[in-house]
Amino acid sequence: MTHRVLLVCLGNICRSPTAEGVVRAIAAREYPALDLRVDSAGTANYHVGEPPDRRTVAAARRRGYELSSLRARQVTAADFGNFDYVLAMDRANLAELGRIARSSAAHLGLFLEFAPDCGSDEVPDPYYGGQEGFERVLDLCEAGARGLLAELSQRN
Repeated sequence: MTHRVLLVCLGNICRSPTAEGVVRAIAAREYPALDLRVDSAGTANYHVGEPPDRRTVAAARRRGYELSSLRARQVTAADFGNFDYVLAMDRANLAELGRIARSSAAHLGLFLEFAPDCGSDEVPDPYYGGQEGFERVLDLCEAGARGLLAELSQRN
């Protein structure tokens, strides 16, 4: 059974590509038998076609995640039929996804619902802050990824 997961933030250059890279890497390392398709997108079209923010790439690389080949794209209505899980980084983007989807067979929710003990239910946008914000995003994405992957492996 293939599990199809779409991770979503606003511009798809900080949080959601981080989550995508972290989910992919942890899945490959800790859940090699899990049949997984993961992608990321943004609710806005600000950065379509662009690589992740350089600070995102640098922070991820320091932890062994490679994001430089990813390119931003915008969520489409078709995504709600192409993915089993459409997971937002925060409530504002979750609300926008609900508006775009109208109705969806996909599980629509927050990424951090899979990490209830991480101390937050939203991944904060690090774009206008300092380096510590990018590190916090990585911490939260690692927690969310582990929780999500554990859940998906139980559904196999």
